[in-house]
Amino acid sequence: MNTYRVAQAATAGGPFDIVEREVPQPGPGHVRIAVEACGVCHSDTFFVDALLPGVEFPVVPGHEIAGRIEELGEGTQSLGWQVGDRVAVGWFGGSCGHCKPCRQGDFIVCENLKVPGWTYDGGFAESVVAPADALARIPDALTSADAAPLGCAGVTTYNGLRRSSAQPGDLVAVLGIGGLGHLGVKYAAAMGFETVAIARGADKADFAKQLGAHHYVDSTAATTVAEALQSLGGAKVVLATAGSSDAIAATTDGLSHRGELVVIGAAPDPLAISPVQLLMRGKVVRGHPSGTAQDVQDTMAFSALHGIRPMVEAVPLEQATEAYQKMLSGAARFRMVLITR
Repeated sequence: MNTYRVAQAATAGGPFDIVEREVPQPGPGHVRIAVEACGVCHSDTFFVDALLPGVEFPVVPGHEIAGRIEELGEGTQSLGWQVGDRVAVGWFGGSCGHCKPCRQGDFIVCENLKVPGWTYDGGFAESVVAPADALARIPDALTSADAAPLGCAGVTTYNGLRRSSAQPGDLVAVLGIGGLGHLGVKYAAAMGFETVAIARGADKADFAKQLGAHHYVDSTAATTVAEALQSLGGAKVVLATAGSSDAIAATTDGLSHRGELVVIGAAPDPLAISPVQLLMRGKVVRGHPSGTAQDVQDTMAFSALHGIRPMVEAVPLEQATEAYQKMLSGAARFRMVLITR
């Protein structure tokens, strides 16, 4: 009997056990992927800790998947997929195709969105079965370890910037330079924005410049973040990657007229922003939810073209618990990636 290994959490918040399962067969419209790498994302806590409805244990998380197609389900070859194709699957793990957002072509906000690790087993495994509409082609220039985090961290920051109101030459600030933010700074600079990195501590200034930032703002300095941004002319866009509502709200007064606060950092607390802060100068606050498989493919193509790679620490699948805990503790400054093959 053919088997494959998964790292699963048997109980909420529990450690990951390596167990063997029978290799699944992909159904119609699905493919089986031989996983080569899977990023460890903070959003995995939604499922491991059962913070969202419908989570069933044991949980196999992982929604930053990169690998190769090893078996095709019925109907997928006609869609252009072949065994051996290099593919990635991110937060967008498929859509229903029939809800109102889907009928409007807005698949990433599908009312029945499929997310690996939630609606089906994720990529903390040697194999995963995924719907064909979740697949993004990986360019040859990217390794699987590079490609995996781009399915969530990469596409969220890249898409958040390219769908913002900023134009090349505009002042764009990235709040936080960790797992998401370090990519956000790289993308912002490559897109031609005058890029500001915002983080805690003067010691991060050199690193921010290495990422491509033109300016650095220390959020712990005597000068407030808003004052620092206004001294530069005001930010057309702030891409908020930090998971702190207070830090996100503190950037609001640093926006220019018609400025836009794009929120991608998942924080549970309310944002302390008054209507007056928004009304007087026509500012906008917008939540941005990742991106579709095509958006992931666009992100990888842009990354390959501009030499942008995520900063990763790769460990074997057997170290899933250690990698997950390192992500939670903040000891992993950027992206932990599980290597499965």
